This record gives sequence, C-alpha cells and structure tokens, in this order.
Amino acid sequence: MLKRPFGLAVSFIAIIATSPLLILIAIWIKLDSPGPVFYRGARVGLHGKLFRIYKFRSMVINADKIGGPSTAGDDPRITRAGKVIRRFKLDELPQFINVLKGEMSLVGPRALPCLEQEVLEKEIEGFRDRLQIVPGLTGLSQVYNKEDENLLKLRLDKEYIDTMNI
Repeated sequence: MLKRPFGLAVSFIAIIATSPLLILIAIWIKLDSPGPVFYRGARVGLHGKLFRIYKFRSMVINADKIGGPSTAGDDPRITRAGKVIRRFKLDELPQFINVLKGEMSLVGPRALPCLEQEVLEKEIEGFRDRLQIVPGLTGLSQVYNKEDENLLKLRLDKEYIDTMNI
C-alpha cells in the first residue's frame, strides 16, 4: 500500500520545510512560560496500543491537574504563545514526528486520549472499530465535525475506514 511511504515522504518534507518555523515556535514557547517545549500526551493507536503524541505545549505546566481535559478559547491555562499556535493549528506540527515513527498516518481517525476512548467505547457500539487502522493527523471527523458530536465522529471515522485510499 502506498499510504505509509506517502506519509513518510510528506512528513519528512514537512519537517524540513517548516524547520525554521518549528525553531521559532520552540523559542517562543520557552520565552513565554516555564516548562518543556513539547506536550507528550498518551493516545490510543492501532489495535489499542498506547503511544505518546507530540504537540507544541500551549498550556501551563500541569494543566491537566489544574483543570479538566476540555479547553475553551478563554481557558486561563492556555499561555500567550499557546493562544496563537492553537488558533493557527501550529501546535499540531510536531505530530509529523509521530507519522515518521509509524504511530500515526496523515489521514485517519483522530488519536484519542485513553480516557476519552474508554468512555466512547462504552457509550457507542462499534467505536472500538476505529482502532483497526492507524490514527491520523487529520480526517473526516476533524474536517466535518465542528460540534465534536460523538455519533457523528463515529459515522465519519467509519466512512473513512470503509472508503480509505491514498
């Protein structure tokens, strides 16, 4: 299948092409607030295997202990740099590393945090089917599901799984 080699090539090129921007974002995050440059959250991947997703840190240290997992645009845990990088989705750029490592693909169901995956598996029959393919940086669910409605997520993920191609 061409999907993996295509993902490797695009990810490699994207990292090289955006490297000056990645360096500037990393410096900005370090100057803006104490803590690491990257957030490495646990996600559920192919066949339920856990992996660490790479994102630029957009929140204060220990944000998960200060508040819940869901964040609104005015969440005080979001740093100044975080507001900008989230607005333009720049916090997602390091996920190309996950694609290079084979933990993610360019397109597929969203990689969910462990707790969210467990809850949705209990709520929605067939939700676990999403784990039969590699999660993606983006997918139908992210593009068409602006309300974050779980049944729509599942329907869109299943549609992608049934019709996926390069």
